[in-house]
Amino acid sequence: MFLKLLRLEVKSFFRGSSLGINLAMKIFRFIGILYFMGCLVGGAVLAFFYVQEEMHQDPLKVVSKFLIIAWAMDLIIKYLWQELPTQNIKPFLTLSIKKNTLVNYMLTKTFLSAFSWLISIFFFTFTIIALFNGYSILGSVMWLVGVSSLLYLNNFINIFSNNKETVAFVVGVAFLAIAALGYYDIVPILSYSELIFYSFYEKPYFSLVAVALFIGLWILCFRYVRREFYLDQGLEAKKTVGKTENIAFLNKYGATGTFINNDIKMLRRNKVTKGIVFGSFMFLFYGLLMFTSPVYKTPAMTMFMGLFVTGGFQFLFGQRVPAFDSSYYPLMMTLNVPYKEYLKAKWWLMNIVTGISVIIAAIYTYFGWELYVTFFAAGLYNIGVNSQFTLWSGAFNKMQIDLNSKEKRFGQKNSFNTMALLLLIPKMLLPMAVFAITKYFFGITAGVISIAVLGLIGFLFREKIFDIIVKHYKKEKYSTLDAFKNKS
Repeated sequence: MFLKLLRLEVKSFFRGSSLGINLAMKIFRFIGILYFMGCLVGGAVLAFFYVQEEMHQDPLKVVSKFLIIAWAMDLIIKYLWQELPTQNIKPFLTLSIKKNTLVNYMLTKTFLSAFSWLISIFFFTFTIIALFNGYSILGSVMWLVGVSSLLYLNNFINIFSNNKETVAFVVGVAFLAIAALGYYDIVPILSYSELIFYSFYEKPYFSLVAVALFIGLWILCFRYVRREFYLDQGLEAKKTVGKTENIAFLNKYGATGTFINNDIKMLRRNKVTKGIVFGSFMFLFYGLLMFTSPVYKTPAMTMFMGLFVTGGFQFLFGQRVPAFDSSYYPLMMTLNVPYKEYLKAKWWLMNIVTGISVIIAAIYTYFGWELYVTFFAAGLYNIGVNSQFTLWSGAFNKMQIDLNSKEKRFGQKNSFNTMALLLLIPKMLLPMAVFAITKYFFGITAGVISIAVLGLIGFLFREKIFDIIVKHYKKEKYSTLDAFKNKS
């Protein structure tokens, strides 16, 4: 039955209405997977021999020491990006196929995702190298089995926490607390990690505990999913009682105020948009990377940081216009919706949040006024230039978004387009190059002024640019409608 279900999915892929785009995306993903596989294999070789020959330590012990960090990062990545294959299962629920078979198929399919098995390439390669360098065969193999079992537990934890933001928040806070305890040497987290994971090699029978945990969590997860495995229960979008909200003072700004009002309500009510707001807040702390890597201290990368710190909401929200409205976009197009006012509402909302981000970014004055004025100039560039180019790129984004479900989609076919990549030049590369060159020849003041002037020019010519953007939105109107209507 498992093979039959897989064959049906292969047939649906080749019989789909967008075979060419699907195939292109599969090829790009395959190339990406090969690239990461090469990096992981190279990383395993480098980790083993660098620790052994340069650090003169036991490579297995050192890797075991940092495995707790790898486990936590693996869980975070799976929670953010690994989507459960429930949509492909729904059609079979009306057929005479045992639900137990479908549930086991769904659970098994989560292990076929690259997010599940890709990290195992590192540990498999590391184990092979260890075997050729005098390590015990039984100990090395059981170490690999134990480590893999604990890593694959994350698939089940992800299923339990799926669509439960409260659980995810509690786990995230726990991770931060544990990381802080380890960082400040209050609790030797890394030492405990080495003790636990290295015991799989020293005492191979300990790996059976990890295997037992894996089997036990599979059974619990099976029962949990089986209990909710109905079209009118677990697989149906949750419905809540609707509430009428209105920000009255925005209504006096006409159609633009009405659209802003609707967008604010959307941001407050839906899971995906709440994630956008949270992600935008986290972007404010992106500049702290500058103090952990010397690469980010170059002028170009400082500007890159500033663009992200002040423009997080802009990049996350703006490039998904009009995808956020995909569920009712066809209805909007049957009404007399003023395109320019619709886009201006998005533009004003993005710039208001960008302005707030510029103010909050004043915390970076702690690291020096030169850094903050760079971020301030980047904020002005985001307001005057990037806000419009981000909206422009949204015209070519035809990815449907379900506002009621957590967004875990990476590399969807309709989100990939050449125009969006070309627009990265004026959005990112241009300000980085201008700031780096101007600062190198004329100093920090000239660099900041040059970026601020570009932002001001963009703001002054916004009406002309908006006319061009509206023209492209109208040009892409019917292909966008077709993409939003096509649910396959």
